[in-house]
Amino acid sequence: MDKKEFHRFILESKGNESNICQIYAIKDGDTVYDDCWHGFTTGDAMNVNSVTKGIVALLTGIALDKGCIKSVDQKVMDYFSDYTVKRGEKTIYDVTIRHLLTMTAPYKGKSEPWKKVCTSKDWTLTTLDFLGGRKGITGEFRYATLGIQILVGIIERATGEKCIDFANKNLFEPLGLPKRIIHGDSSKEDQFDYFMNKNPRKYEWFADPQDTVTAGWGLCMSAKDMAVIGTLVLNGGEYNGKRIISAEYINDMTKPYLKLGERFGNMNYGYLWYKPFDDRDVYAAIGDSGNIIYVNKEENISVGMTGTFKPRIFDRVEFIEKRLIPIINLSQKGRF
Repeated sequence: MDKKEFHRFILESKGNESNICQIYAIKDGDTVYDDCWHGFTTGDAMNVNSVTKGIVALLTGIALDKGCIKSVDQKVMDYFSDYTVKRGEKTIYDVTIRHLLTMTAPYKGKSEPWKKVCTSKDWTLTTLDFLGGRKGITGEFRYATLGIQILVGIIERATGEKCIDFANKNLFEPLGLPKRIIHGDSSKEDQFDYFMNKNPRKYEWFADPQDTVTAGWGLCMSAKDMAVIGTLVLNGGEYNGKRIISAEYINDMTKPYLKLGERFGNMNYGYLWYKPFDDRDVYAAIGDSGNIIYVNKEENISVGMTGTFKPRIFDRVEFIEKRLIPIINLSQKGRF
């Protein structure tokens, strides 16, 4: 299959590939693949869902490098001295930033309180109401999209800046990427549209009424944005000779701290980034509908891929490795 056949394969797909909008790949520092579908162009952005978490992990590292956050083992409550802890709650005092980054923080209740958080005036403080619980710190993996909101609150309190300003100044702009703007309407209808609308969006980031951005979803990026950020991770925190994040933090972020179950493809988990294979230097920030930043040190390649909302699509790693990378490698060899 050559590039034209690959484009047609996605265009005519009736299956899992039918929602792909953009693919952008950078190998050995050069753009080696750039294609779009469904009316999207390279410069368009869309909500990349939980890939947002991977960006928040990078921002946490930058705040650490700057000394705003002292350590990932610092207690969460160090940053919320003005928060009134619920009566009888003790576990919350033991939760650290590392627990948030590795999804091992404990929460009350069996499911995430979306309605209560997403209709509140301050999503960070409302999320804190659910942190902790009677079981204590168990080290159990609990995927919590809302729970990561606390990390954004910590970044803002630690740096004295709104997270979107901190991200623009210290991540997006140094990488030559467009500044993000706040998408501030948090009505129920607007939130639904943010997930479901299949048209390109602005370079925006969903936020609560305090203009604090969502940490677990809601960042709009292009596939090119994601490939550039993947190159940053690939190069250990450097981009075009410029140090953006320390190599030490990138190494810590991509270490396998937990082995996940079948629901998550038996992958390993670092700081909000996945390590799909036990014995390979491949890493990914993964979101619903197949949105992904894919980083492969063996091939020296990073790939960004966006997709409109489509249920039950999570992991594009196999698709990238079996379909895309062989086409790129053959193309570079001059086969087509």
